[in-house]
Order: sequence, then structure tokens, then C-alpha cells
Amino acid sequence: MKGENDIRGVRPEIAISWQRSRDEHRVDPFLPEAPPAVSQVVHSFDQDVVFAELGFRAAAMAREISNIGGIVVVADAGGRVLAEWGDKDTRAVAHEGGLAPWYCWSEGAMGTNGMGTALEARQAVMIRQSEHWCQSFHDWSCGGVAIRDVVTKQPIAALNLSCWRHDLPGTARAWLDNVAGHIQHNLRGRAHDSGAELLSAYTNARGRTKEPLAAVDTAGAVVIADDAASVILGVPANVPAVDAGVRWTSQLPALVHAARYATKQAEADRGWTGTTELHTTLSDEPTSIRIDPVFVHGSLIGHVITFGAFAGEQFRQTGTGGAMRTEHHRRVVALREENRMVLLDSSEVSVATADSSGLWLVSDGGRLRAAQSTLDSLEHDLADTGDFLRVHRQYLVNLKRIREVERGEKGELVVVMSDPDNTAVPVSRRNARAVRSALNL
Repeated sequence: MKGENDIRGVRPEIAISWQRSRDEHRVDPFLPEAPPAVSQVVHSFDQDVVFAELGFRAAAMAREISNIGGIVVVADAGGRVLAEWGDKDTRAVAHEGGLAPWYCWSEGAMGTNGMGTALEARQAVMIRQSEHWCQSFHDWSCGGVAIRDVVTKQPIAALNLSCWRHDLPGTARAWLDNVAGHIQHNLRGRAHDSGAELLSAYTNARGRTKEPLAAVDTAGAVVIADDAASVILGVPANVPAVDAGVRWTSQLPALVHAARYATKQAEADRGWTGTTELHTTLSDEPTSIRIDPVFVHGSLIGHVITFGAFAGEQFRQTGTGGAMRTEHHRRVVALREENRMVLLDSSEVSVATADSSGLWLVSDGGRLRAAQSTLDSLEHDLADTGDFLRVHRQYLVNLKRIREVERGEKGELVVVMSDPDNTAVPVSRRNARAVRSALNL
């Protein structure tokens, strides 16, 4: 089970987690206890608020969970256990295995487990006894849910329920979902307020420059763009998108990568500003942008982007538009049959395409249905590989698998992939410049 690829009868979310535990994290399945947590970790004020709310909810649940011999645990985004409540005897057993404060339960540290796997998932996960990666925890049943930043989608914290030598109650998942839903609702409200503050920062900047201007959040989604910037980014002009769930997605992938790079830099250095160059559809020459981070009460909420301006650190971008980075590979999960998954290395995928029947992967093993439901989510998951580029609303291609580039009678581009069928993929006019730049054409 822990070293073979036969996963018949295993739930998909568990099989995927096992694969990560074995191939990516290389966790020893015979670990007797969790490792100590790294102590020097800085949490933001927003994260502290979430921890406090989770602690209140967990403490309120303590008596009920004690009555069934269980415990409830709160952990941070790194899987570091912050506090626990519940049955005294069960807590004593848990402490022997490191299921206690000051220990780490990330999936990278302990393999498949309730809170660690929840931090990797988009929904609550239930881990039943032998589904745990480490054999020393096969007597435990756990359920976990992650609280995520509604802008970046990155985890903030995890809430976990555990029982020793018996199953969790049938209401466990509903309780986890209810707590997470309440806190996510509060986070959406805070994100709305941050969107309004970004709009205000944009308005102030608008009075100081005549250059094209836009405001983006920390993940690179567009809150507002003026007439000129909207043409460059492919979003509506002067239409504020304050709520996190309705912000505009730029059709210029390089801007998204630049904004995310700026977020990392500004979080480490509040005085940071930066400049880079982007290829757009409006010019044969690259366009410079200045990125000015926006802080409110010490918290980074986004950036004001000024086109045609310079300031601060000048950073280069890769051919795909991302800031210079180390090469990464990712596993891509495909479905061959209803209950059979195929685990692909990202290098095996040449094209991902979305149509009315779902999301499909063109791979070395043929055409397979993707486990993900949308092209946007797959593009996000593969962003750090630096190999994939959105060339059309319906197509994401692996740049390293492009064999030929053809030009049509009207100047449109078509890329031919190096898969068994030599798949031809149309390039939209909006993305043609990015393709030429990525391929140095």
C-alpha cells in the first residue's frame, strides 16, 4: 500500500495524498511520532484573529467531543499544533505520538493525516485509521478542514477532530464545514474592506499620474483598471471589483506573476517597490510597469500598477512571465476510469483543454480526463513549474512540448505539440505576443 501503485478501493483524495507522501514529501511510513515544530514562525495579525476564533470554537466544542472520547486541535498553516482540547485520556495517548502543541502535523512531516491533508485540500477531509500514512497512527480516525485566505487561496490554519480506536461521529464533517464557513464569511468581509481600500489607493494614485493605471490584490486579480490599462489587461474599464469573489482575471499572465512576486517581496520588506517589463498586445517592444505595494494598518492588501514607469528593484521575468525561479515539477492527477486514477508528471502533459464535457489532458499516455474541474484551477496549480502558458481561453500548453509554430493566412498562430497525435492548438490574438515572447520568436 505504501510503496506500490495499486490503489484499487482507495478513495481518490487518500490515494492522491499517499502519492504526495511517498513521492514528493518522502515521509517514512514507520515514523513513531510527529517531529517538533519549528519555533521561529511569524504570524500576521489577520492570522492571529483566525487562530483566536478557531480556539473559541474548539473550546466550545470541548465538552461534546470529550463525551465521545475525542480531541479537537487547532494548527497553523504549517501544520504546527497550537492548542488542543478534549478527553483527558485520549490527550495522553495523543501526546505520546506528538499529537500535541509544539509538534508539526503538516503532510510534509507526517504524510496523510487529518489536519495536514486538509491544508493541501479544498474541502474537509476525513482520514479513517489505516488511511493514515504512518502506521503508528492506524488506531486514529481524524477529520480536518483548512481556513483559507479568500484572496490568495493559501491556508491560514486548520481545525482537526480525532478519536482513538473508534470512528468520528457522523456529524463531524458538518461541524467542521460549519466552523470553516463562518470564519470564511468573516474573511470575505475583510477582503471586501481591503478591496475598498485598494480602490481608494488607486484613486489617490490616479491624481498623480496620467500613465495607464490599475490596482490588483495580493494574488494579482484586478480590482480596477483605467481605460488604457483595461485594454492591456483585457478587463472592463473603470468597473470596480471590490468583492474578492468577483475580481477580474487579467488576460496578461505576466502581470499576475509579477504581482505575486511583488507580494512576497513586500511582505518581507515593507519599503519594497519594483519594476519589470511585460510584453503586451499593443506594442512590439516590452512595456515597463512600476509596482507600489499598498498597506493598511500594517497589512499588505495589494498593489497599484503604473504602466510606463520605473521605481525600486528591477526584476526579470521568465519566458512564461513569472519572476525568475527554480524549475519545479508537479504531479497532475487524471482519471482513466471512474475509480482509477493516473498520476502524471507535469512534463508528461502537453496540452490541457476545456470543453462542455469537462477538462481534458493530452498526455504521453493519451487523452485523459483531469481530476480538476476547471482550466483556471489547473493553471494555478502548475504556475510554479514555469512551463505552462495559457494560449487561449480553452487551452493551456506545456511550452517545452511545442514542436512547431504555424502562421495562418490572417496571421493567426497555431502551435503543434510533441504528443503522439501532434495536437494543433490555436493561439488567441490576445495571447500571441506572450507566446512569441515565451518562444523567443
